[in-house]
Amino acid sequence: MPKPAEIPACAGMTGMVYDYNNPMPKILWTPQTTRRGESQLAAFASCINAEHKLNLKTEGKDAFDKLHQWSVQNPRHFWRAVWEFCEVTGEPGKNALIREKQLPGARFFPGGKFNFAENILNFGGADNDTQTAIIALRENGARNIVTRAELKKQTMQLAAWLKKQGVRKGDRVAAYMPNCPQTVIAMLATTTIGAVFSSCSIDFGADGVIDRFGQIKPKILFAADGYSYKNKNITRAPEIKKVLRALPSIKKLVLLPYSQTPAKIKGAVSWQSAANSNTPARNFAKTKFNDPSFVLYSSGTTGKPKCIVHSGGGVMLQHLKEHRLHADIRAGDVFFYFTTCGWMMWNWLVSGLASGAAIVLYEGDPFYPTPAKLWDIAAREKINHFGASAKYLDALRAANFKPKHTLPHLRAIYSTGSPLSADAFDYVYNNIKKDMQLASISGGTDIVSCFVLGNPWQPVRRGEIQGAGLGMAADVFGENGKPLRDKAGELVCTNAFPCMPLGFWNDKRNLKYRAAYFGKYKNIWRHGDWAARNKQTGGFVIYGRSDATLNPGGVRIGTAELYRPVEALSEIAEALAVGQRRKDGERVVLFVKLARGKVLNDALRAKIKTAIRKSASPRHVPAKIVAVADIPRTRSGKISEIVVRDIIHGIAPKNRTALANPESLSLFANIPELQD
Repeated sequence: MPKPAEIPACAGMTGMVYDYNNPMPKILWTPQTTRRGESQLAAFASCINAEHKLNLKTEGKDAFDKLHQWSVQNPRHFWRAVWEFCEVTGEPGKNALIREKQLPGARFFPGGKFNFAENILNFGGADNDTQTAIIALRENGARNIVTRAELKKQTMQLAAWLKKQGVRKGDRVAAYMPNCPQTVIAMLATTTIGAVFSSCSIDFGADGVIDRFGQIKPKILFAADGYSYKNKNITRAPEIKKVLRALPSIKKLVLLPYSQTPAKIKGAVSWQSAANSNTPARNFAKTKFNDPSFVLYSSGTTGKPKCIVHSGGGVMLQHLKEHRLHADIRAGDVFFYFTTCGWMMWNWLVSGLASGAAIVLYEGDPFYPTPAKLWDIAAREKINHFGASAKYLDALRAANFKPKHTLPHLRAIYSTGSPLSADAFDYVYNNIKKDMQLASISGGTDIVSCFVLGNPWQPVRRGEIQGAGLGMAADVFGENGKPLRDKAGELVCTNAFPCMPLGFWNDKRNLKYRAAYFGKYKNIWRHGDWAARNKQTGGFVIYGRSDATLNPGGVRIGTAELYRPVEALSEIAEALAVGQRRKDGERVVLFVKLARGKVLNDALRAKIKTAIRKSASPRHVPAKIVAVADIPRTRSGKISEIVVRDIIHGIAPKNRTALANPESLSLFANIPELQD
């Protein structure tokens, strides 16, 4: 069983990989006819038919494809229909979309009036006040329930306090917090008054926090004095003090007592004082649909993290579409995702409140005291939607763990963060639950949502993402800018969508923003993932980041294609592959972290090569296989391939603070095996 510390809560949003020699992967689950017909997607299609005098089907193997085609060909009608069907609170304005063909430049609901927090807090009105909004759980078993009435009251009280501190529309409010109700309240209070919210996970070091918050200059900082992990109390007072010294923009620190040994920091305002001692604010600021509401961050392994600015309207509309139409999340459902506040999946989880679901927040080690931890929670809390990283599911598979619970309420498992192996698909259906949707989702911090994901009408095929999101013209392009089928290429989106970032912070002419997403293909979003699309099923596979692809002999290979067969071997705990430039071209180098007690000898090298050759192709077989004691990862759990590639070429790392284990970088410098 991998050590809990080796299983990240999250990572960059990616999909899975499987053998593309099989064009029709095995169907593992098919939605029942009644489930399809009773889905919110079916109700939405009926509304579209009535409004636009269409005859879109809700049954048949191509029903979803037809609806998807209509959604991308008619974006104005589609996104206005999402607004109306999901009963968004606000004023959409006259136009649903302007400058449709300009990427970037297109704007959705440019005259729209909207408030993010209002759409979270006012769901269902007063009749819903007694319903559970948040189930907050800690590693030590502590459990706290927050009703919708309590959530709104505390939010509006904190919003009033923020206004008293002079926080105004457009000001930044930052959170260095654990995954707890207070973080949700801080975010909602910030967006209530039209300010901009940004968060870092509590396990970030001070330098990582400064690299992020230092760019946006927050006026208020919410911070917890510590947290617990693997039954260890970890204080954060020294880190908070360092952040305060480095960021003079912070006028007030609100300190949450969360540690077993509460800390005192001079000048801090207690959470109790800020959140509970004010007359609640009465109104939500009527911000514009495209006003900034959130700043999220890239991983920052190649320099300071990029500050990605998002509109509250775009994020909310996209999340409502994904939650209701794709995930079929309903009022009264219980929705869980294992995440930290430094990952976009936290935003995705919290938005579940706008669909009427109760959300489950868990703070702690998912394997403490046993691997049954999260499944005991799923059974006890009657969770309907369960989300986690692919690494988490793979760790359960490697341990041959099987929950003792039948989980009758569970309808879907969502996986993202790293490639999910086909074997992990088998594991889920053989050991967790058969009659349930396993939905791999792929998108990222860049859009706070998904390009490709599941849907309630199509079957789940072994190792394949079901399809593109409605309204998202996701595709795979070759170097010539033409679509590819059954061949790997660049994941793109050829149309505008509401959750495109407003830009990067302090990128005044949008030069970095344009270069990041629109520099390769004109008027087309290039996401930076190496992907393939199955022309027979419409499903997608994500092979890894395109800037980390391997290129031996001029053939581009996604790194995930190597990781699947290698990490399936019991001798290997983890792997990382890079391309090493040489005079005669590029060769593939595979670094392996061995399982405890294993040794990399000629026999194991031969076994690794055979597994890769059999699962992928002879082109994938590495020229060099090198054992290392650790694999570098970002603090969000993403393997840092580009940093390792730089090191073996003599390029110094640009930002060590972005890594959770920067000490591992020294393992990759001056390796004798790579000098020949």
